Amino acid sequence: MRRREFITLLGGAAAAWPLAARAQQRSVPVIALLSSRSPAVDVPLIAVIRQGLNETGVVEGQNVALDYRWADGQYDRLAGLAAALVRQQVAVIVTIGGEPSALAAKAATTTIPIVFVGGGDPTRSGIVSSLHRPGGNITGVSTFQYETETKHLELVRELKPEATTTAVLVNPNNPYAENQLDDIQRAARSVGQEVSILKASSIRDIDAAFTTLANLRADALVVTGDPFFFTRAAQLVVLAARYAIPSFYYRREFAAAGGLISYGANIADSYRLLGTYAARIVKGEKPGDLPIQLPTKFELVINLSTARVLGLEVRPTLLARADEVIE
Repeated sequence: MRRREFITLLGGAAAAWPLAARAQQRSVPVIALLSSRSPAVDVPLIAVIRQGLNETGVVEGQNVALDYRWADGQYDRLAGLAAALVRQQVAVIVTIGGEPSALAAKAATTTIPIVFVGGGDPTRSGIVSSLHRPGGNITGVSTFQYETETKHLELVRELKPEATTTAVLVNPNNPYAENQLDDIQRAARSVGQEVSILKASSIRDIDAAFTTLANLRADALVVTGDPFFFTRAAQLVVLAARYAIPSFYYRREFAAAGGLISYGANIADSYRLLGTYAARIVKGEKPGDLPIQLPTKFELVINLSTARVLGLEVRPTLLARADEVIE
């Protein structure tokens, strides 16, 4: 992200709190964005949310105000941030940055509408009881990024047929971590691979995980879906290069930053839908009547330059299936 864009966003965010207060006095609804991540990571995603709002006739500064709250990867801050939004009596809480944000908002209120985006099956994590009619005050979008472990392990086998052990990085602080671990073990059995679970929930943990990975002599690394890992994308990609470990990720941004391969849902579509749903709720629709939106397209991105550096030959059949090849 360019420094200029970051400063622009911070300026807008800093102005959001007084703007929100004035908006309430004028009876202009306030849509709050609660993120487990950081402003630097969320800049392009917030722009897509605004696009969804605008397409539905809701425009920031005209008929709605936006308020922003970030936990900067510290999930234990989310409960306090959500409680503050409830006290502010915002019109809608839009949660981004996965299950941690959504569950914090759900715990804070049963009356203020919540629109979430999550990486896993929201019925498994307890966010909603039904995808078709979520009920209550919650609806949203699931990218099902946490449900792609089988595909990632299949890609490991396809790229490195001789691989016997794959390391898998998981954030134990993610509320969905237990489900992820179950899925990983099931996926490993289905493709006949050994997996070693590495856990990290801080910058220091990530460094330690790569030291452990080197001692394990793992053939590949799969980084599971987690908002904190997304905020540390540069660190993960640099360490993977330093340790010369083929690494597989859940979002395109990792491959664009130099990671080997990513496979996951089209994130832009999901965040645009967040904005659309928030706008519809502001206009009077009930969140419980809006079905959970699911991804319609998964994208395979291959960084061919990284493959060459690692001395890996990517088969033409795999390249032909890629939605994007980065030279």
